Amino acid sequence: MLYLSENLKKYRLLKNLTQEDVAELLGITPQSVSKWERAECYPDITFLPTLANIFETSVDMLLGMDTIRADQTQHDIHKLASDYQKNGDYASAEKVYRDALRIYPNNAGMILGLAGVLALADKPEEAIELMERGLLLSKNEKQKATTRATLCFLHLKCGRKDKAELLATTLPHTRESREVIQPLISSDLDDNEINKYVRIILLGE
Repeated sequence: MLYLSENLKKYRLLKNLTQEDVAELLGITPQSVSKWERAECYPDITFLPTLANIFETSVDMLLGMDTIRADQTQHDIHKLASDYQKNGDYASAEKVYRDALRIYPNNAGMILGLAGVLALADKPEEAIELMERGLLLSKNEKQKATTRATLCFLHLKCGRKDKAELLATTLPHTRESREVIQPLISSDLDDNEINKYVRIILLGE
């Protein structure tokens, strides 16, 4: 929250808004906005995405994450979550990513990170929803290939074999390739075997 107060004022002025305008959009008092800008207190974290939308910026920029090395912060989040996952502590890894998504609500890496944890924790429906959302945002081809491969198994787990087979035809020629995954989909895997392949794809085990 180091830069939040000054950034709230800076972006408000750039948009030619008064404190009263911001307060009205948020359904709060102008005094609250004034206190935020004077760093007497901070907005509830749930207001940050709305504030970012009002100012047509990102939560990262409001928080000053560009100033405090956002890339390193994101790396540390992924590393912490990965360490939890490798130890089988999916609940802690899930919390790391859910907390991170409050700050990075449209970050493909955070969305797909959470989706991966949910897949490993045997929560396929929410994992599928997040993976499909993350695929639309991701620009990383390796990340997208890994996500599509995982989605094949999650659709299979949810009884959508036709969707899994169709998705498998789009995979590249790697560990998550169609040559590897299509025969597995046709081999009547049980839930334990599906979980094993999800771990192999997501964790490289």
